[in-house]
Amino acid sequence: MSAVVTEARVRFLVPPPGLGSLTDFTLSAVTEELYSLRATDAEGVRLFLLDPRPFFPDYSPRVSEEALAELGTQEPAVLVVVRPGDGEAPTANLLAPVLLNPETGAAVQTILEGSSYPLRAPVCP
Repeated sequence: MSAVVTEARVRFLVPPPGLGSLTDFTLSAVTEELYSLRATDAEGVRLFLLDPRPFFPDYSPRVSEEALAELGTQEPAVLVVVRPGDGEAPTANLLAPVLLNPETGAAVQTILEGSSYPLRAPVCP
């Protein structure tokens, strides 16, 4: 599974947790590994997503066949929500990755049921 490399329009098939009914976003690269996800219909709503591979090389989430079928791809880009550190190291949500079909822009945030991945894993360079 690879990460996104360009700017893209993203449409969540189900609104991400905590974002009400928002489903339409723009994903823009901040750095090679960090992305800004901005809601198109709600000014000021922004999340940061991270390509987990450089920071968590052993991260290999098992994604359900159902989620892959919803997205229409067997090879989605895998990104994780990152939370700024507020004076400490930022943390990444490895338990609920964002899966993206780079060809269509369809996305889902899935919870890895039965996984031991942490909700707040420190991101270390």
